[in-house]
Amino acid sequence: MKRIIISAALSLFAIAAGAQETYTWTLQQCIDYALENNIQLQQKKNSYLSGMEDTYQAKANFGPTISASTQQGITYMPFSSSNAAVYSGSYGINGEMTLFDASVITTYKQSKMQNTLDSLSVESSAMDIRISIIQAYMQCLYSKEAVKVNESTVELSQAQFDRATEMWKAGSVSKVDVAQLQSQLFSDQYQLTVAQANYEDYKLQLKQLLELGILDELELTGTDAGDDEVLRLVPNKSVVYSNALETMPEIRYSELSVEAAELSEKQAKNGYYPTLGLSAGIGTSNRSGTGNSFINQIQDNLYGNAGVTLRIPITSARKNKTAVNKARLAVANSQLDKVSAEKSLLKEIESAYLETLSSQSKYVAAKEQLRYAQDSYDLTCEQFNLGMKNTVEMISAKNDLLQAQQSLLQAKYMALLNLSVLDVYQGRI
Repeated sequence: MKRIIISAALSLFAIAAGAQETYTWTLQQCIDYALENNIQLQQKKNSYLSGMEDTYQAKANFGPTISASTQQGITYMPFSSSNAAVYSGSYGINGEMTLFDASVITTYKQSKMQNTLDSLSVESSAMDIRISIIQAYMQCLYSKEAVKVNESTVELSQAQFDRATEMWKAGSVSKVDVAQLQSQLFSDQYQLTVAQANYEDYKLQLKQLLELGILDELELTGTDAGDDEVLRLVPNKSVVYSNALETMPEIRYSELSVEAAELSEKQAKNGYYPTLGLSAGIGTSNRSGTGNSFINQIQDNLYGNAGVTLRIPITSARKNKTAVNKARLAVANSQLDKVSAEKSLLKEIESAYLETLSSQSKYVAAKEQLRYAQDSYDLTCEQFNLGMKNTVEMISAKNDLLQAQQSLLQAKYMALLNLSVLDVYQGRI
């Protein structure tokens, strides 16, 4: 009976483990899920939170530090007339506080600046994830529709082969014609297999970006984007660039990096400044063998102290000067990095802008090409059935139709991809 129960339990577990619920994902759902579950992005967030702890510590350095101490001891005097052990104890509370230290103030400002930079780094990683998801998603949709096109092509090839077989039996075409169409059918079936494999590969890449498990199935919402969406007006690239300068985190990061370098220069100059500190404490002690009670000794020996410490740097073996000079060079480099980041962004936007316009133009041309290819194919099929066209001409017309369909798909999804990338640059996605 026990074996039956265990076997049944294992069977249920296997069914539950093998059960897969398929969800249909939109582009926005993929982006939102990736931003929530991406491992690298989570690590960036943790680094940001770790930096916040450093800032809390830097702020706490302005306050005093207080400590309590006690020491208990025994002194044995073997040659003393009393030949006794003396017990003693001391008790104290001490505090220190920095009244002025320019480096502590600057360190706090640097820590806050680093928090902002870490936050922008998280935003920049999120932006990269958005673009990667958009690219992978569009590749999936393109390959998914490419599968449909190839399936349609196989159906056409099958119908042509079946029709040619009937015509061969009727003596209208030769065995060579039938063999050519059969060869074309096998070629189209192979291309369908390749298209299906490409689709599964792109889905796998998207699953990996989404951090999905091996048992998670992924189905995508097909786009019904029409001409209005594919051919929507593209903003002027100067407008896109202006918006990107305001929204892209790497630009703000480069700007703040200049300020961070300037703070580092200020920190280096702090080595020339004096520091002022305050210390204070109270304490007492007791000792055995004095004849006084513990309480009386604690009261009699109670003391307090306070002091001010001023440290003035005189010479540092050129360490301060070296630190300041190197910090100034770091400021100059950070300014160059800022210019480089702006130029790099401009290059990316110009590329995406031109690719969008090019894809839209190709889409318009591909639609016309497809219309003519479809008309040519339909006419060639009619003429083939009437014996006016040979097999080679019909296969050529079908291949032209397939090429036109694929060109239209490619132009469509390249346009949608680049339009989405421009939206990302403008903070719309």
